[in-house]
Amino acid sequence: MRGLWPLLALLSAALASPVRAEDGYDLWLRYRPLPAAQRPAPRTIAPSADTPTLKVARAELERGLQGLTGAARAQAGAGAGTILLGTPTGSSAVAALHLPLQAAGEEGYVIRTVGATTVIAANRDIGVLYGVFHYLRLVQTGAGVDRLDIASAPKVRRRLLNHWDNLDGSVERGYAGASLWDWWKLPDYRDPRYVDYARANASIGINGAVLNNVNAKADSLTAPYIAKAAALADVFRPYGIKVYLSARFSAPIEIGGLKTADPLDPAVRAFWTAKADEIYRAIPDFGGFLVKANSEGQPGPQDYGRTHVDGANMLADAVGPHGGIVMWRAFVYSHEQPDDRAKQGYSEFKPFDGQFRDNVVIQVKNGPIDFQPREPFHPLFGAMPKSNLGMEFQITKEYLGFATHLVYLGPLYEEVLKSDTYARGPGSTVAKVVDGALDGRRETLVAGVANIGTDRNWSGSPFDQANWYVFGRLAWDPEASSRDIAADWAKMTFSTDPRFVTPVVAMMMGSREAAVDYMTPLGLHHQMGNGHHYGPAPWYSGGARADWTSVYYNKASRDGIGFDRTAAGSNAVAQYAPEVARRFSDLKTVDEKDLLWFHHLPWDYRLRSGATLWDGLVGCYSQGVAAVDGMGRTWADLAPYVDRERHGQVASFLAIQAREARWWRDASIAYFQTLSQRPLPPGEPPPARSLDYYQSLQFPYAPGI
Repeated sequence: MRGLWPLLALLSAALASPVRAEDGYDLWLRYRPLPAAQRPAPRTIAPSADTPTLKVARAELERGLQGLTGAARAQAGAGAGTILLGTPTGSSAVAALHLPLQAAGEEGYVIRTVGATTVIAANRDIGVLYGVFHYLRLVQTGAGVDRLDIASAPKVRRRLLNHWDNLDGSVERGYAGASLWDWWKLPDYRDPRYVDYARANASIGINGAVLNNVNAKADSLTAPYIAKAAALADVFRPYGIKVYLSARFSAPIEIGGLKTADPLDPAVRAFWTAKADEIYRAIPDFGGFLVKANSEGQPGPQDYGRTHVDGANMLADAVGPHGGIVMWRAFVYSHEQPDDRAKQGYSEFKPFDGQFRDNVVIQVKNGPIDFQPREPFHPLFGAMPKSNLGMEFQITKEYLGFATHLVYLGPLYEEVLKSDTYARGPGSTVAKVVDGALDGRRETLVAGVANIGTDRNWSGSPFDQANWYVFGRLAWDPEASSRDIAADWAKMTFSTDPRFVTPVVAMMMGSREAAVDYMTPLGLHHQMGNGHHYGPAPWYSGGARADWTSVYYNKASRDGIGFDRTAAGSNAVAQYAPEVARRFSDLKTVDEKDLLWFHHLPWDYRLRSGATLWDGLVGCYSQGVAAVDGMGRTWADLAPYVDRERHGQVASFLAIQAREARWWRDASIAYFQTLSQRPLPPGEPPPARSLDYYQSLQFPYAPGI
């Protein structure tokens, strides 16, 4: 019967369910009619000031209520309440209420029930828009809105998407089609989709977008492309979104006619000052520059014997008079290969703490390698109290199965943000570093490498939309619950029925751990295919740099496996606070999820379960495969609650994920068994194919390269 259930469920859904065809374009802003029992009482919307952002807020509220309840314009006198929108300076009715808006700042809001009126108020118009989206979220998720007393303000000042979009329309590490930005048609044609992009971002509090790839082209800073960026800025402005540009450090040479890009050269400094002036004339609220320098072959100040401080401060001086910032990425590695790649970011930036301008933010990846399925938090967090440190997460799943693997990233983000740096003693979490609370920093940043493209559903799959959504919600409040956010997203995107929401949230919350298990269990990392990063290749060696290979990180041999980062090895643990270093170094206290990140151990080492390391490793791979199979069964059972189109796509992708999870398991075991020389644990099936077969696979046309 189990095998027939998916078919029967689909038939039942087609005949009896009210769900209708959808393609995912509406994201979590679907505004489909709620069950009668969940609809709030009718409300009229009071007149409000006619500013661009308040016009957007009112239109969104009308659109949402009309879709959810059919009562956006209820008639007064029919028992309808009123919704009042505005700021104290723009509305005498709001001012007369004397609401507690002091703590709301420039972007926060208050939602309060006052008699028969629901007030959504803020100090600035953008706060009102954010409040409207919060109110609509409550309605969408079936929460009561009759008695409200809500105050919310973002804990992080700059909440950005980094688009790795190229001028030719391709997207580096993009798995959802081409770039959203049609540079060829801009600035004259402004695709209506840009407005929907802005709406979606504003609904989750994102207030900035870096338009172009960190591996930047200098052309992005020429007059034609500045005009194109200005057109996008015009579209985004009512939604509170500033545009930023990635700046190529060698632009003074490539488009400025200079012979050098030395940051201490007066002509170079003059070039950047003039360029900043030019950009701000076109985009008065331009946010600033994002810079990748002296990393992966990109030009930078070290090319001239200068430091990261020299380069960042030069650009900061250019944009500073206009209120702009410079986001200087800490993802760097020098030409000289170190004993441990994980140490490079800390080694290159820690000595300069306190020397960067106040409008420089050092943008640090969540872990010290590169967006791996699991990494310990980057040691720079907590180590630079005199500098602005921003978080860089990856929303696009470069190392987590692209768009076809269901991996909800909320638990990954939350795991990092809750990590305790011990920089000021217990409770010095990464979240407190990022939001500035730990060190009293005001210029705060959370950035996410976007997973958005021209696919009709924006992100490549319905569940990849959840990663965009949870990123925005956690950027607003880094201490929020990723489980609660997943529940909101599931209700808004699919159904408020608890028979759907409960199993889907459980599936989402377990999906990241499943991926870690079938890809890089027990602290393994960087085991993917070379270049395209698709599929397993734990055997990969050679190439231009050892630290671009898999064997560099797994250190697997006849005697064992794992990277020794204790004092007996690379001593990377010394970059953490002593309390953290001791925990990572001690086999009795290190979390076994990080075991092989910090320790090289023999194959017969006994895990806490009593199993040998070899048996435990194999068991993790199989556990990940079993978890994906379970997700497939769960999703099949939920067909009655989801429209056929989206259900079918997710089901197809889960089938791909199940096949590729087995590939990861079998290929990894086939390779590591040649070194461990140990039999598989009882009951574990052998790899389906030979090691030679897995090693022969090539993917020259994988997306996102």
